Amino acid sequence: MSIRQGFPGERLVVVPRAVVREALERHVTRRLTVTDAGWFPHAAGHERIRPQGTASSIVIVCVAGSGWAEVAGVPHRIGAGTALVIPGGVAHAYGASSTSPWTIWWCHVAGSDVGDLVGASGTTATKPTVGLRHPERAVALLDEIVTTLERDQSIARLIGASGAAWKLLTQIATDELTPAAGDPLQRAMGFLADRLDSSVPVSELAALVGVSPSHLGALFRRATGGGVLAHHSALRMARARQLLDGTAMTVAEVGADVGYADPLYFSRHFKRLHGVAPTQYRDLHKG
Repeated sequence: MSIRQGFPGERLVVVPRAVVREALERHVTRRLTVTDAGWFPHAAGHERIRPQGTASSIVIVCVAGSGWAEVAGVPHRIGAGTALVIPGGVAHAYGASSTSPWTIWWCHVAGSDVGDLVGASGTTATKPTVGLRHPERAVALLDEIVTTLERDQSIARLIGASGAAWKLLTQIATDELTPAAGDPLQRAMGFLADRLDSSVPVSELAALVGVSPSHLGALFRRATGGGVLAHHSALRMARARQLLDGTAMTVAEVGADVGYADPLYFSRHFKRLHGVAPTQYRDLHKG
């Protein structure tokens, strides 16, 4: 472990490279290993310039002040509540604002699954920033990483830090995919969630939230992996499962509650999705 004094009150942990190499050969940590991590408060004068990039990927979360970054030749401003994710091997530079220096939590990660996790975050070399819906969650995970590695770099600590870093990247992905309050996707999802007892035409829903049907479909596919109707069907089936598990309602009554007037059609649709009929699903031993 190497900790140096730079910015007053800073925390900095560098995992010895021999330890990193060993971790990248173990079954668990070879998928993701934290190689460096830290917290730089009010980091006046902080700057890094790496024309060749780094072997690891970098995650920086700005919690106060502001900074700048240039990634793959494209400039970006980094403000509070923003995550900067730089893939390994990409040329970059970044630093604190001269007038309002940033406070940042950060970590470097390497491993076989890091590329997929960075991709899932929605960031790319040309779009490396994400506005975080819940920056406090990212900060808690980065604090956990730093605290864990400050103790020592034993196998147990490295696994713990890897788990927190994995959650950090998936949390960033969740924030990127979750619609902001009031935007068309959020309003459309809310409308569908309130109308589980009937079908909703895509054209009417699109008109209601002020976008074209094709654009609404694209928003849903990006956020959910499926279209508008698939999302609504999944919500209705989730409600059906709750009723089958938690009430004595008949299958016909459950189907009617989620908008299927024909019990046979409801049963066929339920079985197509779940692999078993509603009555068989109710008899399964769960939990």
